[in-house]
Amino acid sequence: MSTKVLFIGNSDGIGLATTRELLKAGWKIVGISRSESPIKDPSYEHIVAEVQDDRYSELLRSVLKKDEPIDVCIYCAGIGEVLEPSDMKGEVEIVEVNLMGMIKTASCVISPMVKRGRGHFIGLSSLADELLSAEAPSYHASKAGFSNYLESLALALKPRGVHVSNVRFGFVDTKMAKGDVKPFMMSVDRAAQHMLRCIEKKPVRYTAPRIVIPLVKFRRWMMRLSMWM
Repeated sequence: MSTKVLFIGNSDGIGLATTRELLKAGWKIVGISRSESPIKDPSYEHIVAEVQDDRYSELLRSVLKKDEPIDVCIYCAGIGEVLEPSDMKGEVEIVEVNLMGMIKTASCVISPMVKRGRGHFIGLSSLADELLSAEAPSYHASKAGFSNYLESLALALKPRGVHVSNVRFGFVDTKMAKGDVKPFMMSVDRAAQHMLRCIEKKPVRYTAPRIVIPLVKFRRWMMRLSMWM
């Protein structure tokens, strides 16, 4: 099993829960988040940084220069807010964090993996990637681009020995879960177990809970229909 992980966005929520599980399993982890981590462990190193910072790519390259190579990189950073048409500055930040931060991370991390002929890049997307949204267009658009990019990248890298996984969750009980109705809500601990399974199986696409898939497809069809009528 791989032994070293670079984890982006793991100071709370799914990232924090997954980090704790990996440390229990004996992994070494470097975490990068916008806030401090509550984890204190000899196998864990934490760096406070913003993925939209101009120096973020330079920081990643400095981490990658250390002795032990990165076996797995998990991009879990994400933000989302309801659209405010009178002040749309936040729309840019959402796309920068959710989509561009992931692409900046992949552009730094994947090339060394390709040179070694092995590695695994995992991105945490959302079932929102299939839906239109009047309430949060930037979030949904960023996740659509996120999923499309990662799954396309998986096709490109498969012959090079590097795995890419796009993880798509429905509602998880974190601060990101917004809305009055949250069907089939998962706990962060359950989401972390799904992340561990993804690390083990290395699928191109991993969706959970699977029971939500037909509901999402039905909602997408209804939204499209309402636009045509």
